Amino acid sequence: MKKFNAFIITLLAAFALSLTVFGQAKITPMNIKQRTLPNGLRVVSLRENSSPTVAIHVWYNVGSKDDPQGRSGFAHMFEHMMFKSTKNMKSEMFDRLTEDVGGYNNASTYDDFTNYYEVVPSNYLETLLWAESDRMANLNVDKANFKSEKKVVQEEFRQRILSQPYGRLFGQYLEKLSFTTHPYKRPGIGNLDELEAATPADANEFYKLFYRPDNAVLIVVGDFDQTQFDAWTDKYFGRIKQNKAAIPRVTAVEPERTEEKRFKETAPNVPFPAVAITYLAPDSKDKDVPALKIAETILSGGESSRLYQELVYKQQIAQEAAFNADIRADRGLLYFYAIASEGKTPEELEKALLAELLKAQSTPVTAKELAKAKNQLITKTLQEREQNDGKALAIERAIAYQGDPNAVNTDIAKLQAVTVADVQRVMKKYFTDKNRVVIYYQNGGEDK
Repeated sequence: MKKFNAFIITLLAAFALSLTVFGQAKITPMNIKQRTLPNGLRVVSLRENSSPTVAIHVWYNVGSKDDPQGRSGFAHMFEHMMFKSTKNMKSEMFDRLTEDVGGYNNASTYDDFTNYYEVVPSNYLETLLWAESDRMANLNVDKANFKSEKKVVQEEFRQRILSQPYGRLFGQYLEKLSFTTHPYKRPGIGNLDELEAATPADANEFYKLFYRPDNAVLIVVGDFDQTQFDAWTDKYFGRIKQNKAAIPRVTAVEPERTEEKRFKETAPNVPFPAVAITYLAPDSKDKDVPALKIAETILSGGESSRLYQELVYKQQIAQEAAFNADIRADRGLLYFYAIASEGKTPEELEKALLAELLKAQSTPVTAKELAKAKNQLITKTLQEREQNDGKALAIERAIAYQGDPNAVNTDIAKLQAVTVADVQRVMKKYFTDKNRVVIYYQNGGEDK
């Protein structure tokens, strides 16, 4: 028994040591290659020959914030259009080019960008480069394709927003009520009326303005010959003509908040009340972002986190409680939320959330909490980068949020550098009474 106890103590000591040592581990940098074609397309590549696959990402500098006025949800809808027919491909051909050879493809629309990606055996790299170049230059934006995809997105809105008990809170009200000026206030999924009003002419204009080589980055990670890859890129993407028209950019700046605002919203299918408390965040290039990510993990990183332990486990007033650092290219949101347990009120949830915030502001987090959060974030980051697609995704995020693919080689070091004092400082800096929007969300009312 004594030997067993000694063994356990040794394991615990080793674990405690890992909390302090792993956070300072040195990470081998990615050897990223970059070049720009005459038509403005940026090409970013990383040779990784550990598996015979390639990840191909085409990143476009257009997201939901770029939706045309009165057309919220348009960038998301157009993402669906990109899987329809082109001059040289039938609709849904990307599925055949990827899934039929054992790979996969998908796309996502974010507030700040849209990405399209595939992972295939490396001997199909040329085929997919041709296919991506074809839909960049030759998409068929016709009435039939547009009508079918508009219906798909409208149904997605019904399923994700209207049918889900908390869909309106997280998919509509959180952004609409938190922003006053910036187009982030228009939820990326849009709304049914504005989606219905969209026309094929809108889609054609959107395509010509934003889907062009000088507004895109081609990212390829995996098993390829650099010289051959460069030649294929020149062959297929280099022939696309450069569009000389100016690309419209969002210039609106969300102003500082000057007072707390409060809202009460209802929906017809909410079983338990919920509360969201939002604060404006810094932009993605701000030096405070790593400390905010650490704070997010301490407050909300799993069942051992502060919010879960206090509101769900101890007080039992919430069935779910969390904090999100939603960092975007422009000012995003920092927000707490909680969904009540049976019989509990929004007022109780708000009081408990603000009490946890006050603790983080008035008392430094512990060294153990800091080390644990760093390990969680760094482990997650490294695990995501074990595959070629994960590396490509990390490079893509570095481009989107830092403007530099090589920022992928410094993000872990920035997390490692965060101190206890940094965490307390950012909690005091951003979470002020004047920078607060409180949303109560409860059952009642009609669909709207």
